[in-house]
Amino acid sequence: MGRIFEVRKATMFARWDRMAKQFTRIGKEIAIAVKVAGPDPAINPALRRCFQNAKAVNMPKDRVEAAIKRAQGKEMENYEEILYEGYGPHGVAIIVETATDNHVRTVANVKSIFNKGHGTLGNSGSVSFQFKKMGVFRLKPEGLNPDDLELELIDFGLEELGEGTGENGEDVLIVRCAFNDFGNMQKALEDKALTPMSAELEWIPTVTVPVSDEQAEDVSKLIEKLEQDEDVSKVFHNMA
Repeated sequence: MGRIFEVRKATMFARWDRMAKQFTRIGKEIAIAVKVAGPDPAINPALRRCFQNAKAVNMPKDRVEAAIKRAQGKEMENYEEILYEGYGPHGVAIIVETATDNHVRTVANVKSIFNKGHGTLGNSGSVSFQFKKMGVFRLKPEGLNPDDLELELIDFGLEELGEGTGENGEDVLIVRCAFNDFGNMQKALEDKALTPMSAELEWIPTVTVPVSDEQAEDVSKLIEKLEQDEDVSKVFHNMA
C-alpha cells in the first residue's frame, strides 16, 4: 500500500461558506435519495450515504430530519441531477455535477462561468472519457491494518486502497471501487462496523494535465466560481 493519488480540490471556501454549501448539497442529495427509494435508510443505501456525509461535515441532526420531511412533502422541489463537461484554461478537463430544479437556469449559469473563466462548456462525453466514476470511501486509519483490510475488501470490488489527506490535513485511508460496486463496498464496510468519514461517488481522472503555479491559479478561479453556484454540487478536474 502506498500513498494514493488524489486530485485535491483546487479551492477552499471560507469555513462558514463551505459549511453552508455542504449542507445545501447534502439536503438536495437527501431529497433525491428519498424520492428514489423512500425515507427508510435500512433499505435505502443512497440515504445511508447521505447520513454518513452529513455526519462527516457536522450537519445538525434536526437539519437532516427536516430535509427528509421536506422530501416527503407535496411542495418539495423536483431536483434533477445533470452533468456538465468542459475545458478550463490550459487544457484542463472539468466535470460539473449539479442538482437543479431549473435546468435552463443552471446551464446558462454554468456556461457563463466557463466563458468568463476562459474555458469552454462542451457536449456530453467531451471530457468524461478522461475520468472513471468510482466509489470513494475515506476512513480514519486508527486501529486498522491496511494490508488486512485490503485482503478483506477485494471480494467486494476493491480497486485501490491507499493513504491520503483529509480536508483538515488529517491522515485518512482511501478505499476506491468501481461505480457498480459502490453498494457492495458500502455494505462490506457496514458489516465490519466501519463508519466512513465520507462516502462519495467521484470522477477520478485517468489522465492528468501538468500545470504551472500560475496556470493552476487560472483554473482554480474558474473552479471556485463553479463551486459557488447554488446548483453545483461537486466539481472535478484533471489538473495534476
